[in-house]
Amino acid sequence: MTEIKNKNKLTFSQVWQRFGTLCIMIILLAVLAILRPAYFFKPETISQILSQSAVNILIALGEFFAILIAGIDLSVGSVVALSGLITAKLMVSGVAPVFAVLLGILIGAVLGLINGILVNATGLHPFIITLGTQAIYRGITLITSNSSAVFGFPVGFTKFMAQRVIYIPVVAIIAFLVAVILSFLTNKTKLGRNIYALGGNRESAWYSGINIKLHTLIVFMISGICAGIAGVVLLGRVGSAEPAAATGFETYAIAAAIIGGTSFFGGKGKVFGVVMGGLIIGVINFGMNLLSVASTMQQVVMGALIIGSVALDRFVSNKK
Repeated sequence: MTEIKNKNKLTFSQVWQRFGTLCIMIILLAVLAILRPAYFFKPETISQILSQSAVNILIALGEFFAILIAGIDLSVGSVVALSGLITAKLMVSGVAPVFAVLLGILIGAVLGLINGILVNATGLHPFIITLGTQAIYRGITLITSNSSAVFGFPVGFTKFMAQRVIYIPVVAIIAFLVAVILSFLTNKTKLGRNIYALGGNRESAWYSGINIKLHTLIVFMISGICAGIAGVVLLGRVGSAEPAAATGFETYAIAAAIIGGTSFFGGKGKVFGVVMGGLIIGVINFGMNLLSVASTMQQVVMGALIIGSVALDRFVSNKK
């Protein structure tokens, strides 16, 4: 009987994996509700948090796949900026918004593909490759834009991106739809199972017949596509394409993925957790703005969250 009870008893690592992200969200909401109750309990506040979180969620979803194979993608912020800039230039030049958006997302996919090709061709860790392409893509953005913002989008595009459905912004709905598609991919397809296997044990995955290089390309293309969609969403939120847009957003993406339960060492994580992680980042940013915390301090908080989350991930893994 004692052995059965011990088997049924949840360990700390199991409790944290199941409910850790949700607990963090509840604590944050409770703190904000106590400190600023007049502002917090409003539908407009929830709408604003969702709108601010949309870009974070999208780039975190792409980062999630890169981390899932025990890699990383540091170029996501630059991909957001470049794909958004190209989309903006196409719309301003007279291209129909639908085609401009599709081409912008395609640019994101191509940039992700380049990352994957370089990782496969050189054999270097994705950290090195994407650190380099981060600078390259940002430089191309600055050259293409002549270091100037692009604005003056068609009214239809601006209105659509600013719409809300029962207080839920369209940009947040786009992020949630992408999350649903990627959740289906990871949970219900052979591709998803292979990606988890690749992250869990690269050598075993190879012996199982999984094409390592092909799946690496797909992972970085997914990351690029998510960043491309985030670039379009950012255009709709801000109303202009800034050459310095999304600078440092890779920090938010990594933080959201890890806070959401994705193991920095690969092979473990869920899309739902990443969405929750993106919302947590949005709540933190909104809360610090609400409390008039300096933007520089927000960077300190994000860095501390990454260190703390990875340390906790290591602790939980050791406990298991």
